[in-house]
Amino acid sequence: MTTSPRLAALPVTIANVGLSYACAGNESLLTGMVRLGRKGIPVGCVNGGCGVCKVRIVEGQIKALGPISRAHVTLDEENQGYTLACRVAPQTPVNLEVAGKLSKPFSKGRAESATASPSIQQQ
Repeated sequence: MTTSPRLAALPVTIANVGLSYACAGNESLLTGMVRLGRKGIPVGCVNGGCGVCKVRIVEGQIKALGPISRAHVTLDEENQGYTLACRVAPQTPVNLEVAGKLSKPFSKGRAESATASPSIQQQ
């Protein structure tokens, strides 16, 4: 069994709530976000079809890990920086804003900054 080489963990900041976590360049932003341990982070289908992990990339570069449903992120929204956290990985440090259903677990009070372990989970 072959595994992907470990890539350096990059900082990801959820700008609208002030939380930070580490995310490797070969794992989805959602995988890293789940490690924050916030109760109620919707994981959904994890393949770009359900749209519950919608985010807006404010700053930084990402790469696509697979296709996303246009029913949940239109081309116009994508041009504005919206994407699905389950289908993209960071290439540089990233600042993002949670959107839609993903906003709910982060809206219960402004959380203090936290850094999650940079361990990598294979998808």
